[in-house]
Amino acid sequence: MPTHMTATRDKWPEARLDLLAAEKDLTRRSDDVARLRQQLPWVRGDKNHTFDTEEGHKVLKDLFGGRSQLLVYHFMFGPEYKSGCPSCSSIADGFNGSAVHLENHDVALFVVSRAPLAKLRAFKQRMGWTFPWASSVRGGLTSTSTSRSPKSNSARAAVDTTTSAAASVRRRRSRRYSSNTRP
Repeated sequence: MPTHMTATRDKWPEARLDLLAAEKDLTRRSDDVARLRQQLPWVRGDKNHTFDTEEGHKVLKDLFGGRSQLLVYHFMFGPEYKSGCPSCSSIADGFNGSAVHLENHDVALFVVSRAPLAKLRAFKQRMGWTFPWASSVRGGLTSTSTSRSPKSNSARAAVDTTTSAAASVRRRRSRRYSSNTRP
């Protein structure tokens, strides 16, 4: 069993200030990386990405749903997986409540995975989710990219595989992940 360092009450504030300085440095570096991410250049989306959705077959421009921006979360759930990624599942637990706020700011949310739609539907029902989820098994978007909305050249589409602010609510529900294994 590892031993833990102990200190006097007089020494603790010094150690806490050292930790605080390290935490602030980490925050500054994280902010720098976020700025670099935001400065990535856009590339026109010329490929006709296709998706299977609950409403049928769609192409990328259809996912915008009349909004000028699109947030796509790449949920790790491959065709051979028995269930979704536990980390992605934890993040997705916050999507139901966030989707309406995004919509009120002209942003459509879509979750995309490589698994067939039937597998996604079953997992979505098991988890109690209502957000839109599409299968990219037939040639959809599977990597990080940014594209313009079909509505106008000035409209933005944030197609991103990173964790978003929309996914800030994280809850662990161990019963949900009990069968999560790759073959």
